[in-house]
Amino acid sequence: MKRIIYILLMASIITSCKSKNEIEYSEDPVTNIEALWEIIDTKYCYVDEKGLDWNGVRDEYVMKAKNVKGQLELFDLCAQMLDTLHDGHVNLVSFFDQSYNTAWYDSFPTNFDAELQKLYLKDYRIGNGLYYCTLHNDSIGYIYYPSFNNSVASITWILFSYFSNCRGLIIDVRNNGGGQMDYVFDLAAPFFSENRVVGWWNHKIGPGHNDFSKPEKLVVDTIHHASYRWSRPVIILTNRRSYSATNLFVSIMRYADNCIIIGGTSGGGGGMPMSYELPCGWTVRFSSVRMYDADKKDIEQGIEPNLKINMTSTTRDDIIEKAIDIINNAYK
Repeated sequence: MKRIIYILLMASIITSCKSKNEIEYSEDPVTNIEALWEIIDTKYCYVDEKGLDWNGVRDEYVMKAKNVKGQLELFDLCAQMLDTLHDGHVNLVSFFDQSYNTAWYDSFPTNFDAELQKLYLKDYRIGNGLYYCTLHNDSIGYIYYPSFNNSVASITWILFSYFSNCRGLIIDVRNNGGGQMDYVFDLAAPFFSENRVVGWWNHKIGPGHNDFSKPEKLVVDTIHHASYRWSRPVIILTNRRSYSATNLFVSIMRYADNCIIIGGTSGGGGGMPMSYELPCGWTVRFSSVRMYDADKKDIEQGIEPNLKINMTSTTRDDIIEKAIDIINNAYK
C-alpha cells in the first residue's frame, strides 16, 4: 500500500508543477469551468462509470459560467458541476469554502443510531480510537471502529486477549468514513488463515477515460500484518456511510474465514484521491486510482452485505441484535 501512496504523491507533485507552468492564474469563470471539466475528463478514474454525458455537462456549465459574478458564485457553480458525479471523494477547496457531495448516501436508510448504540456500549474500553466491550453475558465481543485514521496494529493482541473467551466477534464499521489504507489490512489480517489476494488496483496513466496501468494485486499478508488469528465467527456491520477505506475493508472481509457481513450496502468510494489546481488557485480533489475486489469487479458503487437488514425498532439496534443471533446460532 505504501507503493500506491508513493505513486500518488509523485503524480500529485508532477501535476501540480504542470499546472503552475502551463496554466496562468485567472479568475475568469469560463476559463475555470473549462479547466475543471478537463481535469475531471482526463484524470478522474470513473468518468464513464458515472453514466453522464460529460461533454453535455461541459456545454451546460460553460454557458452558465458566462453569467457568473464574483468568486462565491463561481465556487458554487464549480461545486454544482462536480456534484453531478455523486462522488464523496470529489471536493472543491478554496480559502473560503469546501464542497462535499452527499448524494451517494442521502437516499439510503441510515441504519445507525448513536443513542441506541449506547445500550450496547456499556463498560467499554477505548484504544487508538477503537471502542470495545463484551455483549450477551460476556459471550460476544463487540468493536466499534469509527475511523480508519486510527491504527489498531499496536493493540491487536490486547483486543484478542480481551475477547479470548467469546464465542464470536462483532465489528461495527457503520458511519466509518474511511482513512488510511494500511490500517485496513492491519484489521483484516487476523481473520485470514493464510495469505490471500483480496483485490486489485490500477491508476490513470493517460488522458483517455480508459488509460490505466496494468492491475496489481492487493494481498492480505498474515505474516506481516497479523500477530494473532481469530478463527471463530466474525460479523461485520455496515451501512451506506461505510465509505472509502471502510468500503475496501468490507470488500476484503468477504474473503475472510467465518465472516458474514450484515446491515446495509456500503457507500463505495473505491478510488484513491489526488488533488489538482485550478487557474484561480482553488484545489479540486478526485479519485485517480481504482480499486477492485478479488474477482476484478469494481467496488466504487459499494458492497452488498450477505444479509441486508434495515433498522426499524426504536428501542434496540436491529443490526446488532441480528449479529448476536447469528453468532449464538452458530453454536446450536
